[in-house]
Amino acid sequence: MNDPDTHQRPVYLDHAASTPMYAEAVAAVTAQMTRLGNPSSLHASGRSARRVVEESRETIARALGARPSEVVFTSGGTESDNLALKGLYWARRAADPRRTRILSTAVEHHAVLDPLHWLGEQGADVELLPVNRCGRLDVTALRETVERDPGSVALVSVMWANNEVGTVQPLADVVEIAHAHGIPVHTDAVQAVGQVPVDFAASGADALTLTAHKVGGPFGVGALVVRRELELVPLLHGGGQERDVRSGTIDAPAIAGFAAAVELSVARQPEHAARVAALRDDLLRRVLEEVPDAVVNGDKNCTLAHRLPGNAHIQFPGCEGDSLLMLLDARGIECSTGSACSAGVPQASHVLLAMGADDVSARSALRFSLGHTTTQADVDALVEAIGPVVERARAAGIASGFGVAKLAV
Repeated sequence: MNDPDTHQRPVYLDHAASTPMYAEAVAAVTAQMTRLGNPSSLHASGRSARRVVEESRETIARALGARPSEVVFTSGGTESDNLALKGLYWARRAADPRRTRILSTAVEHHAVLDPLHWLGEQGADVELLPVNRCGRLDVTALRETVERDPGSVALVSVMWANNEVGTVQPLADVVEIAHAHGIPVHTDAVQAVGQVPVDFAASGADALTLTAHKVGGPFGVGALVVRRELELVPLLHGGGQERDVRSGTIDAPAIAGFAAAVELSVARQPEHAARVAALRDDLLRRVLEEVPDAVVNGDKNCTLAHRLPGNAHIQFPGCEGDSLLMLLDARGIECSTGSACSAGVPQASHVLLAMGADDVSARSALRFSLGHTTTQADVDALVEAIGPVVERARAAGIASGFGVAKLAV
């Protein structure tokens, strides 16, 4: 029998989905796992666990340009987005029943879009603003939409950077427009922290979402950084932990690992961004040499102000993205389509459709996302494989309606 530990490690190019934990984060979690104490208990063990939580809160706040009291721990990005959107909407609507509108973009992550859809079913007026062909918000459309009736807007939510095509959004413009009318701004910064400079205070945002497993920390823990003066209606009711905004027993081991990862990823961000951007640029150049009719999605200006450093999102005409993914996976190369898959039926990416792509083109894309463990050898392996894989996918007629199951890998 083959020992799986002897197999060559996969070429992992899906860091936007989750990135490996830093050794320091693993050590921080492990150290706390063997210690007793509920951070809400008043005895010595509880106080010791509470000290770990509060020191971690201070570490995260310092790294993100926030006050410790603004860091509310959650189970991850999805909960943080839900807390921000629902909690803010309910609080703002309660203060003024005219505030029924929520403004966002058509390219948000489903952790934002799905709660917005749910709020819409409960009576909110959700307006998804258009983006250009790079996936960047149309600022003029935002301004016009706000100024049409600013008193009716409960909040604005615009992601810091897009998870599929890597486009960095004009958050400063969003904040300026919204704050001119006293409207709070939430931003999903899950993809941005550790990749581009993120400073909560300097950004002007009122609430910011992040999660540990995207920055080299553990699964199941994240935070909503939210200004103290901003009222939120809690989603969870119970023991009143986390400013009475997010009740539940506090996970001290996970939070310790979260803090270690945030501190490291932010401190290493400039060096990390330069290194992975160089690898990404090499990947794009050489993949396009192998497949000349491939199309790069997102902003072609690859500076940090425009695009995440480790993001390469490419359409391969004549191919089904899901089939390409499986063919690459069979060669030990792991990436993502960035598209939803419902009941095994491939669906076009809502991000690419919002950017103006047709359904066929939107189903032909792959996302390669590079991270702190990515090497030149990983890029070389992809370049070596991509030509034959695309040729095989096209020869099999994948784009003409044959699903992944029709292709033996």
